[in-house]
Amino acid sequence: MNGSEIQMRVIDEIRLIPQEKLPELYDFIHFYRLGLETAQDHTEEIMQFAGCWEDMPEEEFENFSEEIAERRKRAFSERREYETFTD
Repeated sequence: MNGSEIQMRVIDEIRLIPQEKLPELYDFIHFYRLGLETAQDHTEEIMQFAGCWEDMPEEEFENFSEEIAERRKRAFSERREYETFTD
């Protein structure tokens, strides 16, 4: 199915939605589209850093990677403890 066929099928489905539900559908579609645009913007920002560790010596990169993994592990374990505490 090509893009215009899918678009027509979506429009056909929208026509079947009761009038009182259209504002909810609009909000969903609108915010979904905004989310896609935001994700695209962030991808472009992130790609600016592509290859920034390329010149880092292998041993230093391994130490850096291990430190990141350890920090994530600590952060998530603290979060789990907090979530358990508040339950």
